[in-house]
Amino acid sequence: MRLFTLLACLSVLLLAATCQSGAESAAQLKQLERTWLHAHEEDQADVLVYRPNTYDFPPSRGRTGFAFDHNGLFTQYDIAPTDGIEGRRGRWTAENDHTLRITLEDKKDPDYTLEIVSLEKDVLKVRRVEL
Repeated sequence: MRLFTLLACLSVLLLAATCQSGAESAAQLKQLERTWLHAHEEDQADVLVYRPNTYDFPPSRGRTGFAFDHNGLFTQYDIAPTDGIEGRRGRWTAENDHTLRITLEDKKDPDYTLEIVSLEKDVLKVRRVEL
């Protein structure tokens, strides 16, 4: 009987840990749902730094970025030939807790992944990996 009780307790603890991990993952993905612009001044080696578009950036000759929507829609912002910003539509999907797959509709560039190095309220650090 003790063994059964011990196994039941362990099962409940394992289930609680799994549910909490899933909730943390969902909360992290919810934090992504905004427009992020490249804070190239803060990049470190292969880690790219992005800040919300409401951030008080220092002057720059243009900033690239992207926007994540909750329904999997993605917009990549590139510098346009006229120095403005050009949006390219696509989709994003979470491959796991820290890897996002990006697919652009126009297919001008190959799909790529963004590895989330860290995500806080006002800063997103990623590594971009071409597929």
